[in-house]
Amino acid sequence: MADGAPKIRIDKWLWHARFFKTRSLAAKQVSAGHVRLNGTKALKPAQNVAPGDVLTFAQGKVIRVVRVEAIGERRGPAPEAQALYFDMTEKQEKIPSNPKFEGKGRPDKKARRALDLTRKQDTL
Repeated sequence: MADGAPKIRIDKWLWHARFFKTRSLAAKQVSAGHVRLNGTKALKPAQNVAPGDVLTFAQGKVIRVVRVEAIGERRGPAPEAQALYFDMTEKQEKIPSNPKFEGKGRPDKKARRALDLTRKQDTL
């Protein structure tokens, strides 16, 4: 601690910033090699981060890139957690998860009735 810069464990910071629900989940992601610290894999959850470091990790289906702005004292509310980082993730288009029936996906009740009526007429 000769340099005096405030540092914190990477798993603890990810938990404080509310990227992971529990600290053990954050530690598992770091141990598995899914988190990069300044472009290199962080393999130990005890690795320290300081303000100015850039973290890259997957969160769901999105790859997050964040720059550490501050070290948190506690895991507080969301606005307090959002002040700990600057999000550098590129904006992505939101794709609807389940499109309506346009020849794709599952038809609704009305469309199924119409299909049933056309099938009955074909058999007559």
